[in-house]
Amino acid sequence: MSNFSKFGFILATLGSSIGLGHIWRFPYMAGVSGGGAFVILFLFLSLTIGISMLVAEMIIGHTTKKNTTEAFKQLDPSPKKRWGYAGIMLIGGPFILTFYSIVLGWVLYYLFAVSFDLPQDIATSEAHFSSLLSDSIYSQVLGFTGVLAITGWVVSRGIKDGIEKLNFVLMPLLFVIFIGLLVYAMFMPSFGRAFEFMFAFRLQDITTNVLVASLGQVFFSLSLGVGIIITYAASTYKNQNLLKSAVWVVVPGILISLVAGLMIFTFVFEYGAKATQGAGLVFVSLPLVFGKMGLAGNVICILFLCALGFAGITSTISLLEPSVMYVIDKFKIKRFNATWLIVLGIYIVGLLLILSLDKHFQEGLSFFGQNLFSWVDFSSSAIVMPLGGFLSVIFVGWVIGKDRVYEASKHFLSKKMFAFWFFIIRYIAPLVVIVIWAAKILEIAS
Repeated sequence: MSNFSKFGFILATLGSSIGLGHIWRFPYMAGVSGGGAFVILFLFLSLTIGISMLVAEMIIGHTTKKNTTEAFKQLDPSPKKRWGYAGIMLIGGPFILTFYSIVLGWVLYYLFAVSFDLPQDIATSEAHFSSLLSDSIYSQVLGFTGVLAITGWVVSRGIKDGIEKLNFVLMPLLFVIFIGLLVYAMFMPSFGRAFEFMFAFRLQDITTNVLVASLGQVFFSLSLGVGIIITYAASTYKNQNLLKSAVWVVVPGILISLVAGLMIFTFVFEYGAKATQGAGLVFVSLPLVFGKMGLAGNVICILFLCALGFAGITSTISLLEPSVMYVIDKFKIKRFNATWLIVLGIYIVGLLLILSLDKHFQEGLSFFGQNLFSWVDFSSSAIVMPLGGFLSVIFVGWVIGKDRVYEASKHFLSKKMFAFWFFIIRYIAPLVVIVIWAAKILEIAS
């Protein structure tokens, strides 16, 4: 197995977590969840629960140097090794990719079809997005195909040649683009209003819904529960400081989220768009905002969509890698063949999801009032990721054994730090996962 450099591991893991979750999902979740209360809770939970769960999943991969399934088997103290079935979480990556790649395809569509002809009113902007979803099936297929082709090409080249090299270029470039956009936003009159919206809150604003939303955002944004962290940690060197690595993943991710939020809400407030636009905040509100800037808006729109595309591609790479690694180890086939075999399966399912969005096929591909795309999207956050995360923390906190976990972490955790971290993993983190899961189940029931 080829190894990451120490910094390469951080960049690859950072690339897996910084994607549509931070740049697309975080701002719109902040918008619909009231702003400040959501943001403050997200910050607190990322620096506590988020870092702790990252370290737990890193330990599983780092200790065993195996794919997700074999890692659970190797650390399982029971003779029957039934915890190997926990490796089922690795199917979460391809499952999420079936719809994630479609959304990223929308970014490509907007980059080439909309950024040069920006809308001047909200009706036109909404029409662009609605037309893409219900009428432009060929545009969606083209974007979806392009995303999977790029992802498959990078992953098929292997960790050292593909993922690490790409992240060495893309992650610094992403930060440069975003800092530039933030500086531009800081000179706008609405920057102060955006700052207040993001950070001002009252205690009574912290409701159950806001708490669950912030917990869910931490989970989604850190790529927990789908085998990504375990897989990448399996390619680290023996003396890797996993706590430091986790901090270096979480903190820049937080910064990107905050920069994205401040930038987007400044533009939204400046030009009178809706902060509560929801999932359409990027695809409906921002093109309108950029359109009101004249020629500068076209340039900024292109830069923004490039940044969003870069972040998304690094995430699709990480979503594909765990399943590829498993197929290589299990069936002893070449990386190239394993990669494109899985991509083919994702592509077939993804085409069905695209058809479910088209007005001509929507009725036949809908269940209980929701199209197939919406069901896969919802199932990912409601079932797949919470289940994988729950299995990981239960395994580390209750199955492996405290002494064994300490041996695996003593080179980067002192005894006091270990005791504090292990308490979070054994008791607090499972409770957090159950809260998210229960909230989703109640949402389905209602």
